[in-house]
Amino acid sequence: MSGQLKGLVLGSGFAGQGHAEAMRWCGVEVVGMVSRTEDVVKQVASDMDIPYASTDWVGALDALEPDIVAIGTPGGAHLEQILAAIERGCHVFCDKPLTTSAETSKKLHVAARNKRVKTAYAASFRYQPHTLLAKQLIAEGVIGEPWETECVSHYELHPHIPWGWSHRIDLGGGRLSNNFTHKLSIVLHALDATLIDINGEARNDMHIAPVVTGVHDFRERADFIPSPEQLDDVGWRDVDSEWSYSVMAHVSPARSVRQPVTSVFRHGGMQPRFGDDYVAFYGDEASIYIAGAYAQRPLYVKTRGSDWEIVELTEEITDQLPDIEDDSQRNWTQLMREFVQDVSGEGYCGYQTFRDGWIFQEAVDAVRRGDGWFVVPQDV
Repeated sequence: MSGQLKGLVLGSGFAGQGHAEAMRWCGVEVVGMVSRTEDVVKQVASDMDIPYASTDWVGALDALEPDIVAIGTPGGAHLEQILAAIERGCHVFCDKPLTTSAETSKKLHVAARNKRVKTAYAASFRYQPHTLLAKQLIAEGVIGEPWETECVSHYELHPHIPWGWSHRIDLGGGRLSNNFTHKLSIVLHALDATLIDINGEARNDMHIAPVVTGVHDFRERADFIPSPEQLDDVGWRDVDSEWSYSVMAHVSPARSVRQPVTSVFRHGGMQPRFGDDYVAFYGDEASIYIAGAYAQRPLYVKTRGSDWEIVELTEEITDQLPDIEDDSQRNWTQLMREFVQDVSGEGYCGYQTFRDGWIFQEAVDAVRRGDGWFVVPQDV
């Protein structure tokens, strides 16, 4: 593809702004931004020097004719937006969740495949530097044959977070859609693995939430939590999204193993942590422990009979990633770079696509059903 690519962003909040910055870093001209609230999208677009701002995403698609559409809206809005973009031949970069059901996620995967457009699925914390370090160590045989993985986190979220999309499954909310997807991506990437089957349960620990006006950015919602004195004067809405989950899965790594790797994922959105959140990989020769819910740092290795030792990042890893301090922005940008290179004709390098988004949603739906082991489909 010759000439500078044009990109349109749907969404003006955290993800929309992050996608816009990622496209620009990759040399894409961001020609427009669309969001549901007119004054907000005009202000954000102005602040980011984006020339076109609108609340009409269909009109924007037709007027701007973008090469790439980046979807940073809540998951419940994705289906129609992405179908419209695919129908117009646009390549689509979408944040997780792809949609709010496996059926509709599969529909998008098939539509994109049939239209022969490129797609990217942004469960993007797979690009955490220490995840890549773990991937390198595992590939080098440091832990031997992989046996088990663990991802454990507790966030102690405030019970009066203002009601919004995160409180409803049909709007794209839930910790499975927005937390588990990143962790599953980390595990599969580090092990170069395929998800085989899954079992688990999810629990809603927040049955109602206060209705507060003025929240337009996910990062700012804590600023709008009502004080105890205000609680009697606010409205309340029902909540149906999960805030905790317990999941066990089997994954098949690229290297030969005697049996599938057992992967455990435990998250308490409203429960306090005692020690660190962490991601761990256990093998028959050694173990890897990474502090942080999303493998932030540091990384330790322990072989049998030895103490835990820190393994530092190498320049080989840091040099392959954008020089961006913020984890979310760096990860979006790395995925966008791989995606844009593919759109530009440089080839596919293994980044996650709508096929992965569909498979991840099959896993999420299975855990929400809670009816036992589910064999995850691999293709249509």
